Amino acid sequence: MIKTDERIIDVDKINVWVITDNYYDALRPDTKIATRYRTVPGKSIHAEHGLAYYVETVVNGKISACMFDFGLDSFGVINNIELLGLDLGRVDVFGLSHGHFDHWMSALAILKKNKDRIPKDTPFYVGREVFARRYSIPPGGTNLMDLGQLHKEEIEALGLRVIEVNEPLQIIPGGYLTGKIDRVTDYEKVPPNLLIKRGDNPEQDDFHGEQALFFNVKDRGLVIVSGCAHTGIVNTVKQAQKLSGVEKIHAILGGFHLLNVKQEIINKTVADIKSMKPNYVVPTHCTGFEAIVTFWQEMPNEFNLNTAGTKYTFQG
Repeated sequence: MIKTDERIIDVDKINVWVITDNYYDALRPDTKIATRYRTVPGKSIHAEHGLAYYVETVVNGKISACMFDFGLDSFGVINNIELLGLDLGRVDVFGLSHGHFDHWMSALAILKKNKDRIPKDTPFYVGREVFARRYSIPPGGTNLMDLGQLHKEEIEALGLRVIEVNEPLQIIPGGYLTGKIDRVTDYEKVPPNLLIKRGDNPEQDDFHGEQALFFNVKDRGLVIVSGCAHTGIVNTVKQAQKLSGVEKIHAILGGFHLLNVKQEIINKTVADIKSMKPNYVVPTHCTGFEAIVTFWQEMPNEFNLNTAGTKYTFQG
């Protein structure tokens, strides 16, 4: 847990690989912070409605690594891991942002494939209710869609140690989970069509266990990595600022969950993010086409279009 009088550890460098995401473009140019995988004959990155990260921190010359979220299609995600040259035997911890299947569905297959290379009792960090059954009501529909359920026992059976996180916590040197994210904006609401099973009946999910990652890059500022940010990406960034005591934002990367929301909400979100003056904004996954376009229009210098298989490097 991060104590109120404890200064967070600065990192010299962070590498964030977006293993899979909703979009891939083999011809998209690299940027100052982004190096993209290039398709060659017979080898191509897989894209899907899912998200998975591999993250490295460098602190005083020591490299530490975590895998955060696992994506949906195990065949495609494992393909991407191999094409990107990522070594899961070097992972110090695993983490899961929340309990939706497009973030955990590939976990068991990935862990089984690498079981002999992952040390026994490697931590697997989750927030509250990650293992609950979840449902959604599709846009324009009325019937519940069963989103499935990850089981704690299945993870433990593979030799990992499941740890539930309720408070902010450093999981690798310089890499922190947010713990419960405070709701401080008046417009970032959890969509009413997302449900969780508590007791006998589904009810609206409040995602009080959802986690994001944050880091403080020396002389640059905070880097925030979100899964879906159902609690609101502005709330998520403000939580990182509050916990770290650092106001400067270097980069915000991840799903912002602005799919199918009114343009008014998108505009408020973009305006609030813009007012924080980040150096880079990288919306992914569930951000939604309209929101991505709005970020591009309003923050053209900070905006980076993500493509699956991209490696981002942030350093002091």
